[in-house]
Amino acid sequence: MIGTGAAVVMESPGDPRSLSEKAYQLLVHKITRLELAPGAALAEKALTETLGIGRTPIREALQRLSAEGLVVHLPNRGMFVAEINASNAQHIYEFRALIDGQAARLAARRSSEKDARELMALHLKIAETIDANDVDAFVECDRQFYAALARAAQNIYLGEVIPRIFNLHLRLWFLISEKLGSWRDIAKAHADMTRGVVDAIERGDLEEAELAVKFYVHGRLKEIRELL
Repeated sequence: MIGTGAAVVMESPGDPRSLSEKAYQLLVHKITRLELAPGAALAEKALTETLGIGRTPIREALQRLSAEGLVVHLPNRGMFVAEINASNAQHIYEFRALIDGQAARLAARRSSEKDARELMALHLKIAETIDANDVDAFVECDRQFYAALARAAQNIYLGEVIPRIFNLHLRLWFLISEKLGSWRDIAKAHADMTRGVVDAIERGDLEEAELAVKFYVHGRLKEIRELL
């Protein structure tokens, strides 16, 4: 079901909205996990056959991904997975340090006890997924953690931007993991960060909440610079 204000709309398997979202999620998964490599062509016909979804939902998903920066449109050539280069990676990490750091800082000032409990619960789930060696569950818990952090910050614009930048960062995260040969070591560093953020938020320590995020992000930036 999809909530639309006061109304609730039932999705059917053929609902174009659900098919477009399905196409989007499948493509995000393949692009962020590098199954669709940087620079790969994204022909609608081939994608309809691979994903088993019609052209219109595929086209809508590609347009959405283009707006988010994971896909680029080259005139007279078509759609391609966005390339990864050192300059772009630096811009992504610099931006994340700013917005995630500010979200943590605001959350330390504005969050409720309920917000803090939710963030702690998500941190614990993140740690559990690492112990279980379940990378997909880790990614989903991580996505939920940042969404909860944005809510705790009580800033609607952070709430819009943080989910949008998440997938750009996620693709770099998988690239680092692939190059280093293990995702769990980076994930453990991430869990240390989420714990530091939650502890600082519970204490109302604005500086430490922001610093915990920036220390982690700058660590990943250093790694990606060495790899690209």
